[in-house]
Amino acid sequence: SLYVSEYFSQSAQKLSFYSWYGNAKLFHFHVPEDTVLLRWLLQASRGKGPECTSMEITVHFRHGAPPVINPLGTRFPANATVRPSYNISISLSGAVQNTTFVNVSTPAAGDWFIAAHLPEAAGRIEVKGFSTPCPYMFQADMFVLRLTDMPVLEPGVPMPHTVVSPAKPLHVKVFVPKHAAGMRFQLSSCVTSEQRACTVRVLLGSITLPQSFQRSLTCTGSINCSLALDSPPWEKWLQIMVESLGTANASVSVEMLASFTVCRPGSASSFLNFISLNQSQAGARPGAAGSSAAAAGEAPGNASGPRSSCLQSQPVVREDLDVVSVRYRLLNGPSVPVSSLSPTLLLLNLNTGMDSGGSLVVNLLLNKTSLSLANTTVAACVSAASPVLSLNATRNCSTAFSQGYPLSVSTSSAEATLIVLYPQTDDWFLSLQLLCPKGQGECPSADARVTVFAYLTPCFNDCGPYGQCSLLRRHGYLYAGCSCKAGWGGWSCTDDTKAQSVGTQNLATLLLTLSNLMFLPAIAVAVYRFYLVEASVYTYTMFFSTFYHACDQPGVAVLCIMDYDTLQYCDFLGSVVSIWVTILCMARLKKILKYVLFVLGTLLIAMSLQLDRRGVWNMMGPCLFALIIMVTAWVHHGAKRRHCYPSSWKRWVFYLLPGITLAFIAISVYAFMETNENYYYTHSIWHVLVACSVAFLLPPRDKHKKPWAWSQKLTCRYQICQNDREELYAVT
Repeated sequence: SLYVSEYFSQSAQKLSFYSWYGNAKLFHFHVPEDTVLLRWLLQASRGKGPECTSMEITVHFRHGAPPVINPLGTRFPANATVRPSYNISISLSGAVQNTTFVNVSTPAAGDWFIAAHLPEAAGRIEVKGFSTPCPYMFQADMFVLRLTDMPVLEPGVPMPHTVVSPAKPLHVKVFVPKHAAGMRFQLSSCVTSEQRACTVRVLLGSITLPQSFQRSLTCTGSINCSLALDSPPWEKWLQIMVESLGTANASVSVEMLASFTVCRPGSASSFLNFISLNQSQAGARPGAAGSSAAAAGEAPGNASGPRSSCLQSQPVVREDLDVVSVRYRLLNGPSVPVSSLSPTLLLLNLNTGMDSGGSLVVNLLLNKTSLSLANTTVAACVSAASPVLSLNATRNCSTAFSQGYPLSVSTSSAEATLIVLYPQTDDWFLSLQLLCPKGQGECPSADARVTVFAYLTPCFNDCGPYGQCSLLRRHGYLYAGCSCKAGWGGWSCTDDTKAQSVGTQNLATLLLTLSNLMFLPAIAVAVYRFYLVEASVYTYTMFFSTFYHACDQPGVAVLCIMDYDTLQYCDFLGSVVSIWVTILCMARLKKILKYVLFVLGTLLIAMSLQLDRRGVWNMMGPCLFALIIMVTAWVHHGAKRRHCYPSSWKRWVFYLLPGITLAFIAISVYAFMETNENYYYTHSIWHVLVACSVAFLLPPRDKHKKPWAWSQKLTCRYQICQNDREELYAVT
């Protein structure tokens, strides 16, 4: 046999601490057909700075769809079936880099996904620029060993083969036809080169993660051994590996035979009938008539009606609505007939490669008036790759190589819903059958009608009122995830374990909005001291900060008077400009110079906020530059007067020192104390402290100038003139 090795690589990604699915970094690979060995090369590294500590990286694997993970231990939505993902942990303790290999023999062909993330996020709100986070990088590479000339086992034809040695197993494949109800594999004539009784192990199927349903068969001696499989995957290549368990130098000769049992639909489910149903939308029952179970190679029999068929197929139209959004429409209406003799089958096509990033929702509603027999139950099964063709009370909704999702409706519980999170890329089937309480052969005439609603949605229930559905992208692959708020959690934001009550949400909104009213004293002081421009800036800041935080709330207490992004930008702009004009006002510059700096600084701040709204230097840069201007002006005033400026000790003790203290406390609270849990009161404290510090730091008005002095000019016909020289005034 000729083996070919192939290598696939993707660029490294910077890992994040986990708080929702968007923090997990996704890698998407495609494993080619006839792959006999898959090896993952996982490389994790961290920075070398002092902020980098030991860390544990969790890596999840899944075939067919992104892995469904739950690192936070939250609850999934009701009716959602979740199977744990296969995961490993990579530790970064002493070493800066860690390399790990993961081997998968006879992997399933198709899409494979890897998701990696750091532990749970601490919830601390970090100001960009105050601290340098440690970079943790992760990269996944894939090596595959593929067999180029894998022998094909033809159904119904015995094929002799030789296993050269235990170190070189034999790989063959067989194609499973559509409508295959069962498969039987038989191994016979097992003889070693030493003419001794041989022992071989046969593995049927491929490995899929997180769960693998690979079937194993051990054959000893020359007697025939066989394995029967129900519902093998339709229209797929099935790998079969035969390995010798004997001595190292002995070869083994075997003969293999594969046969299938199929259900062939008749003319009732033909393409022409499908088109006629689509055109007429008639109410006729479109049950598929076909031959009963027949061995492969036999000619299809003529069916007399749906009662003689082994399945009743319902035509379904796939209607694409949007990205990861599909609706399935039954041509004969949402209500389908269900009988006790054969299952009713619906095909849900999810094999485009772009459907696995959402949630498949199947809803069943039993029409109680349609039941011809009391105390009956309609059993249903949703499965991938192949349908379940025998739904009786003893089966658990399983196929040859997968486990389906069971559902049931009855007179006591007439509705059932199933949510499949991130369904794997494949053809999905919904099988329905009426279960007779007396036994399957006791009520041949029993039937019922079930209304079926099936659709694919990016996020179930659009993440509810306390979540936001986000469309995520990894290269060309799109998938969706829910970002929860107000303390809610879970896959669809349905876990209220840590949820904020409505009273807490109202309190948070009131604190964050009404705390801005502490700018009113600062505005009053500015107006009283004739700093009208500064008072206008404080009014602007108070207004937009109030309504930005009213719109920024995660819960139900939300009020948005305009676009959220506009409110946020105006709030950030007003906050930084308020600091800018306050410090320049304290510098006691000449008016023309002060106003020029006001306008020029505001324009530069607006530009910098547009570039990076959350950067620390957008606030620290103007503050430091304004402080340099203020200190320079104060030094100039002190040198000119030959004493300290400001000269009054009362000004220092009762105004400047309290104002500076409040400002430093506000910056400390803003930069180091805010978390997601305490944000609503720590940020309210920030509002109060900043507003109070402004009221303390504003300089007094000029000694020889009365407030609102222009009124005298309007009433008394004489003019108050101000000399350009500082603090010297004359009345003419």
